[in-house]
Amino acid sequence: MRIASTRRANWLMSGEAYEGRKRLVRVGGELVEVIEMGRGEPIVIVPGLAGGWKLLTPLARSLARRHRVLLYGFRDEFNPLSSRLAHQVGDYARDLSDLIGELGLERPTVFGVSFGGAVALEFAVDQPHRVSRLILSGVEPRFRTTLASTIARRVLERFPLPSDNPFVNQFFNLFHGGKPESPALARFVVERCWETDQGVMARRLAMLESFDVSDRLWRLEAPTLVVGGGRDVVVPADRQKALASMIPGARFESVEGAGHVGFLTHSADVARHVERLSRGGRPSLA
Repeated sequence: MRIASTRRANWLMSGEAYEGRKRLVRVGGELVEVIEMGRGEPIVIVPGLAGGWKLLTPLARSLARRHRVLLYGFRDEFNPLSSRLAHQVGDYARDLSDLIGELGLERPTVFGVSFGGAVALEFAVDQPHRVSRLILSGVEPRFRTTLASTIARRVLERFPLPSDNPFVNQFFNLFHGGKPESPALARFVVERCWETDQGVMARRLAMLESFDVSDRLWRLEAPTLVVGGGRDVVVPADRQKALASMIPGARFESVEGAGHVGFLTHSADVARHVERLSRGGRPSLA
């Protein structure tokens, strides 16, 4: 097991992990990166709080065996000094809507992880007719502010930090739900997360404090899958299961041994759950 995880981590850190067709697409006057892999029914993956699309490449590669997978970066990921800064989760959701239109996608599957799950939820409750299937990981309908998240936001807002800062890096390591199995994999997560400007991270954490779609979940029309890591300490599995119970017809799947970045560490398991959703039932046409 240790040998396999080491090989996987080495692969993740190689250039091979980023292969795919990359282009720039203009969304709301700003350029965003779009990476496309595979063929088949389209799945748009919405990135999380930090790490951008690169953190999602293992999941994308697993899904690309049977699907056309589209990764993208938020506009303030590509340009942290963007003149059109997002001020709330809804701004990112509108960008997602524009991106889907620019890519000519009629009703793709939308897969949001962590902060990207909040963006995907906001988009899906606002425009339910534009989503074929909805997949969520590491998200809840109304985020609960914790002491840890408050401290992290204050530190990111007020103190310029080096990328090897042990305090913040320990926060990133919590994403694994315990001691990371592979030191190389832990470094991969930390290095990718620090590619996101710390001011951008702080701003996104602040947005989550006012995020709440709990009173609009009834609007969701698409078959929905919530995939929670059994060891997720950021958004525990029971809270993600509660989200699924609030969405008509939604299914919850727990990935044992996975933390908040289970989409990375257990990407093959997550892809299997997604494939089962794809094979089951037709999406609503309402």
